[in-house]
Amino acid sequence: MSQVNEIEWENWLKQFPRVHVLQTSAWGKVKSGFGWYPRRVVHSKAGAQILFRRLPFGFSIAYIPKGPLGLDWSALWPEVDGLCRKERAVFLKVEPDLWEEQIGESDPRFRGFKSGCPTIQPRRTITVDLFGEPDTWLDRMKQKHRYNVRLAEKKEVVVQPSEDVSAFHQLMQTTSQRDEFGVHQQKYYQEVYDQFAPSGRCVLLIATFQGKPLAGVMVLRQADRAWYFYGASNNLERQRMPAYLLQFEAMKWAKANGCSEYDLWGIPDADESTLENEFEQRSDGLWGVYRFKRGFGGELKRSAPAYEKIYNPALYWIYLKYLARRGGISG
Repeated sequence: MSQVNEIEWENWLKQFPRVHVLQTSAWGKVKSGFGWYPRRVVHSKAGAQILFRRLPFGFSIAYIPKGPLGLDWSALWPEVDGLCRKERAVFLKVEPDLWEEQIGESDPRFRGFKSGCPTIQPRRTITVDLFGEPDTWLDRMKQKHRYNVRLAEKKEVVVQPSEDVSAFHQLMQTTSQRDEFGVHQQKYYQEVYDQFAPSGRCVLLIATFQGKPLAGVMVLRQADRAWYFYGASNNLERQRMPAYLLQFEAMKWAKANGCSEYDLWGIPDADESTLENEFEQRSDGLWGVYRFKRGFGGELKRSAPAYEKIYNPALYWIYLKYLARRGGISG
């Protein structure tokens, strides 16, 4: 079995022009402090970072987020299976870094897997093309978003990079209470920042007015892609539209660091006509963020489905029942 350490893994990744941030060793280190532990396997021309999560009685679940990488996945799977069995995995979930149209009906890369399984990461997103200058991006935005970006600038909103994860977490708590969704502990966001910021792959941007924090975003980048992972705002000065200027400045940061695509990361998993017909009436789940994200001039996309390989059918059935009661796997 060709297991490699994190340094060997990072060296192996250098041959690929596009690697998703969730397959980096830095992400594996983030998750290792919050109930997961990473293992990395390379075989022939393919490889994967696998996250394992402990279950009672020595069992585990296995998860490959946005992988594998490389070409010959059929040669890789026996190595992955061997590791999963060694770790007593009940099942393996794979979410490939592919769009829906890149996966066939019975894709040979996933022979032996159960298809169409629920994903941990959101399937549908909006990506913004960063080609051209910022004025070009503004032109592609919906009129109201373009107006709000310029309004924030006129209303003296200032957006600057920050290292103050504590202030960001305070904004997250306010957002959680207002919009009724869960957030991570402060140490989680701190760990993400600490793992990626020193290498320039993470920026925390805080929007302020007269020195008072109003909103913040944490954006990660890898190769030519950037992802808007976390965002928050408080209830102060919302008429100044700080969140719109924040996104515009985050796009400029991504462009300045060599990115050609900015992924707004997560909207309701519905087709475009349903999204457009219902977003004004709905605010549950990701509907509220769709109302915000739809106006930035991006393209609606849907990722490939998740695939699962089941190693212990009886425990898998019990796990699904447990999962249904508690509301899903936390990524």
